[in-house]
Amino acid sequence: MSKIVCFGEVLWDVFPNHKKIGGAPLNVATRLQSFKNDVTMISAIGNDDLGKLILEYLEEHHINSSEIQVLDDFETGEVTVTLNDKGAASYKIVHPKAWDKIQFTEKAATLVRQADAFVFGSLITRDEVSKNTLYQFLEIANYKIFDVNLRKPFFEKNVLMDLMQKADFIKFNDEEIYEIAAYLNSPYKNLEQNIHFLSKETNTKHICVTKGEHGAVLLYDDNLFYNSGYQIKVADTVGSGDSFLATLISNLLKKENPQKAVDKACAVGALVAQKEGANPIISGKEILNFMNGA
Repeated sequence: MSKIVCFGEVLWDVFPNHKKIGGAPLNVATRLQSFKNDVTMISAIGNDDLGKLILEYLEEHHINSSEIQVLDDFETGEVTVTLNDKGAASYKIVHPKAWDKIQFTEKAATLVRQADAFVFGSLITRDEVSKNTLYQFLEIANYKIFDVNLRKPFFEKNVLMDLMQKADFIKFNDEEIYEIAAYLNSPYKNLEQNIHFLSKETNTKHICVTKGEHGAVLLYDDNLFYNSGYQIKVADTVGSGDSFLATLISNLLKKENPQKAVDKACAVGALVAQKEGANPIISGKEILNFMNGA
C-alpha cells in the first residue's frame, strides 16, 4: 500500500441531464483508493449542499478528507461538460470557485512530507492562492507527479515549464506534448523524439503520453514501453485519462514491471470510457477479464 496525496480541484461535472462528482485530482484519488492505496485529498469546497455531498463521497470511498477546507466566501466548483457525437468532452470552467482558494496548512504539509507520491495538475495554477499553496507543497514532496491538463485559457506556458522542471513524473496527452514541445522550439515531429526532448529539457526521467484509442507510450528510466489501446464503444471520455494515470501510478509505486503497468492502465482507461461518468466502479476481476478478452 502506497501513501499518496492528491492536490487540486474537487467539483461537479454538469452534463446536459445530470451531475457527477469529478475534478481530475479527485478522479485520480478515487481510482487510486480502489487499488487499496492510502489516499489523501487536499482541496477546498464551499459551505453549501454540493460541498457536503463531496465530503460524503470522500468518506464513502475511504479517501482522507481531513484537509478539505470549507469556505464561506466561495461556492463549490461546477464545470459544464459538453460531449460530441464520439463521446469526447469539452469543458466550461467558471472562476473563481472554492478550489481556487486552497490555503497552505502545516497539517497538510506533514501529510505531503509523509507521502510516497504527490499528484497535481496544471489547472490548479489558474488562481494565485492555490498556485502559491502548490508551490509550497512542491518544495517538500518526495515524488512529484504532474498531470498536464491544458484547459484554455487557464494556463501559462512559463508556469507549465516551471512545473515540469519540478516534477519527477509527467503525464501528457498527445496533443499536449506536441503543443508544449513546439513552445520549447523542439525540432522534432516524431512522438518518441519529443518525449526524449522534453525529458532532457525538464530533467524528468519518467514521462507518459496517452494517445486516446491508440493507447499510450511510457518513458521509464530511459526505456520506452508501448500499448496500442483496446477496441471499445465509447460512452464518454470523462475521467478515462485520470483512471489511466491512477492505475499506472499505483502499479509503478508497487515496483510492477513498467510494461505490465502501462498495459493495465490502458485497460482501465478503456473500461472507464465504456461507461458513463468519471468514476465507475471497476473490479479487479473485470479488469483481468477485459485484458484476457482483448
